[in-house]
Amino acid sequence: MSADGYTNQAGPDQGQNVTGVRSMLDVLPVPSTTQPVTEPDKHETANTLTDEPTLSHALATDDHEEKGLAQREHDEEVVDLGWNEKKQEIAAPLVGGLENEDLWLLVRRFNKQIYHVKEVPTAVPGDLDLNIADEEEFSPDKLRAGIERFYMTVVVGLLAAVKHTVRLRSWRETRRTSCFCAAYFVAWIFDLIVPLLTLTLATLIVYPRSREVLFPPAPLALVDGKTGGVQKPKSGVLGSTDSSTGAPQNFKGEAVEQEASSFVNGFTSIVVTSATGKNPDAAAPAEKGSPDDSVPDPTGVAVAAAEAKDISAGGKAGAKHDKTKVPVETAMWTKMRPIMHGIADVADTWERFANALSPTPPFPRDIYRLRLAALVAPLVLISLFVTSYMFMKGVTFGVGFGFFGDPIINPGLKWLNHTFPNWQKLLELRNTILKGVPTNAQLTITLLRIGEANKAPLPPPPSIQEPPPEKPTHVTDSELRATGAEPPLNATEEELREAMEHDPHTAHETGGADIDAAKGSKHGKRGGKIVSFFKGTTKGAVKTLIGTDHARAKVGSHHAKNRLGAIPRPDSSNLTGPIDFKARHDGHKGHVYITTKSTIPAVAFSTDSTIEKIGSQEREDLHPQWTIAINDIAELRKVGGYGWKAKIVVGWSLGREVADGLEITDRAGNTRRVTALPMRDELFNRLVAIGGQKWEAW
Repeated sequence: MSADGYTNQAGPDQGQNVTGVRSMLDVLPVPSTTQPVTEPDKHETANTLTDEPTLSHALATDDHEEKGLAQREHDEEVVDLGWNEKKQEIAAPLVGGLENEDLWLLVRRFNKQIYHVKEVPTAVPGDLDLNIADEEEFSPDKLRAGIERFYMTVVVGLLAAVKHTVRLRSWRETRRTSCFCAAYFVAWIFDLIVPLLTLTLATLIVYPRSREVLFPPAPLALVDGKTGGVQKPKSGVLGSTDSSTGAPQNFKGEAVEQEASSFVNGFTSIVVTSATGKNPDAAAPAEKGSPDDSVPDPTGVAVAAAEAKDISAGGKAGAKHDKTKVPVETAMWTKMRPIMHGIADVADTWERFANALSPTPPFPRDIYRLRLAALVAPLVLISLFVTSYMFMKGVTFGVGFGFFGDPIINPGLKWLNHTFPNWQKLLELRNTILKGVPTNAQLTITLLRIGEANKAPLPPPPSIQEPPPEKPTHVTDSELRATGAEPPLNATEEELREAMEHDPHTAHETGGADIDAAKGSKHGKRGGKIVSFFKGTTKGAVKTLIGTDHARAKVGSHHAKNRLGAIPRPDSSNLTGPIDFKARHDGHKGHVYITTKSTIPAVAFSTDSTIEKIGSQEREDLHPQWTIAINDIAELRKVGGYGWKAKIVVGWSLGREVADGLEITDRAGNTRRVTALPMRDELFNRLVAIGGQKWEAW
């Protein structure tokens, strides 16, 4: 997704200014505040959305010109816009200027990316909260989620750029390539290559229509990466237009998300550990005799298999013989945290540039495109007067100064660090060129806040249990077109139709018999029986261990109480919200509910069984076990219903989903943990968006 952005805190008439430009300061790439350097310890907290502590809060409470159902005024305490309804039964659009499928795409990826947030009292970079903390916690599954996000943004984007280049070089679209060729060589003759490139770049930035003219769209999977012509998608059918395989999908973006998961599963070593499902769900330490304590470590199985291979080849395995094992593994795991953070930074920057070039409401339309163009425009003029000799002279001087200038550079940096602490933060892209431009997560929380500000929480993405149909998707003119009178990809209607139609054999085609042999994983009937035997045995053992939790909980085991109800019965209805959410606290069944009509909006837990039938709205007879004011929440953390090992085995042996939990911490440091929460992500999203807190992702 992409969105345009804004720089300073929104004013009361910001929504009427579609360009978002109120002063030259908005266009200039200068920080909106110097507080991180001049007043790094200054704390400012807000209690409600209307306090507008950041641009995101301000946009959420603004009066937008184009309104969806969630942006209209409502008299009720909370309006249900279609929670737990089917896709076709949810009104559209929920947010003005944004299709529901685009909204659900953002929310799905937000749920997978954001696990843990803390309130930050200081000024936030670029006037947008939910930035990734410098001390972000590391976990293998968070690394996996980061790599998947990197694939969906950077890898797919680069692949699209490569295929556009191949199309242009192939001369299949003759007229378009001829125009590019003529422009290039005319500019070469008159020494105007750099002015031509910079002018083209400025045009692409300022005038979005030019992008479709110069680079007409085509489904990624339909373009051959070698010839630039039409190819049969790797999935055998063109079921989606934005994925590299063209795989079918039930909702927009699902195919790319599944591709990203498959991409990660192909990794080895550390990413193999990520593929096992360790995550930052903060599962409790394994208790002796618990399911998590009784399940073998899948990562240990992978390591043992590698060591067995070495032994069979005559080598010596284990730390006793291999003195490099411990230090190399330690060094690799130590470096994983900065690597994970670096991957997230690259993905953040990519998303910000995309959101600056292609705006999504409620962010203004033109402000960031103007800023980027203002940086490119001077290059056009400079390139007219700077010769290649002058350019190379300057570059070589810079290289030499960087290599030999240490006696000057080091004292200069020391002076800067002493005089202006944290000065580097003011020069970050998110504080200068991209100030106020949201990442997809920041865009999503702004959209969630719009719903909360209008008492209409956005319904969660609907789900479909059936697999997507193996048939071609409907391709519109915005997804496949050509420039001028040429046909798309210079292919006939028959060629396009044949490429899009389903072929069940294409997905299994490889590069040869050796690849087939390496890829195959058949284990025969006997192997299947062995697997079924172990699965049945494991299923019985897991059920036994789960059953013992009830006995342990009765005698006061805290860990056993937290595990009660984590595996809901297959026939139970877990659909709740948007006000009441089924959950347990300290092992007791009940509901977490959010009340906003009281003097102080709050989140509470009650064991009153009548909530399931008549809800919690406008009821004074409820006596909650605990209550936390919304404006007093300081930290939200998703936690696991079971440990990561037990979660794998439960999913494999029982074929059932594990209901996870949520920890809510107030500003006084008191923590409430609710477990067996089937709609954990939905409750998390409501709590993270309903108040005036500025968040930081951990």
